[in-house]
Amino acid sequence: MHFSSTEITALLGTWLWPFFRIGGMVMAAPVFGARSVPTRAKLIITLALTLIIAPLLPPVPAIDVFSPLSFLLIAQQILIGVVIGFAVQLAFSAVITGGQVIAMQMGLGFSLMVDPQNGTQAPVLSQFYVLFAILIYLALNGHLVLIHVLLDSFTLIPIGPDGLQVGEFRKLADWGGNIFAGGLSIALPAIASLLVVNIAFGIMTRAAPQMNIFAIGFPITMILGFTLIWITLPGIMSRTSSLFDDTYELLRQLLGGL
Repeated sequence: MHFSSTEITALLGTWLWPFFRIGGMVMAAPVFGARSVPTRAKLIITLALTLIIAPLLPPVPAIDVFSPLSFLLIAQQILIGVVIGFAVQLAFSAVITGGQVIAMQMGLGFSLMVDPQNGTQAPVLSQFYVLFAILIYLALNGHLVLIHVLLDSFTLIPIGPDGLQVGEFRKLADWGGNIFAGGLSIALPAIASLLVVNIAFGIMTRAAPQMNIFAIGFPITMILGFTLIWITLPGIMSRTSSLFDDTYELLRQLLGGL
């Protein structure tokens, strides 16, 4: 059996271009792209998704794999995949921000550990919120929804010279502001309550200067903070779920789904 160069190019393109878009998503997406996940495992996930998704796609343009246009197409596919994964990563960043704010208010900002998602140091309380968000994400089948969005992206933005426009990147940058808004909405109940407690300690210090406010205030602030975390967990679950829904709606807008 003999294959012409055109047939070989078409066959390579059928698997190669989707591979790079899927690889970009796997690198940037939460859970899949965590630094604790070995590179070999990420490669296996990318290959497995490519084997599943590529046969479902419409025919790709026949472009010489070694031409300058092919390198531009590879960069474009990686960028689209990274944008899809990065948008979801921003939702997790909002949760991390909320945990950091609460930790600072409770006096736990000094207790740091390595974040398995990003490989950076973050307060222990932030890690608790991140693990909580990951469990919510997996319970809501967020990873499966992300793969479905990735599959839809090949229809909404077919493999070809046209890719994401400047307006889409502006939308993604605007969405970055939700890191602070989302983090604040998660931390606001604890911030407000602990602020009242700190004001009360300030009044007590003025009324009784001989009182050792540090010996009393620190344990009370921590106990109250953990109590507030326990009380507000259902609300945090709802807010985190809403963040994921908003993220997938953003992705549909970025990919031209509206």
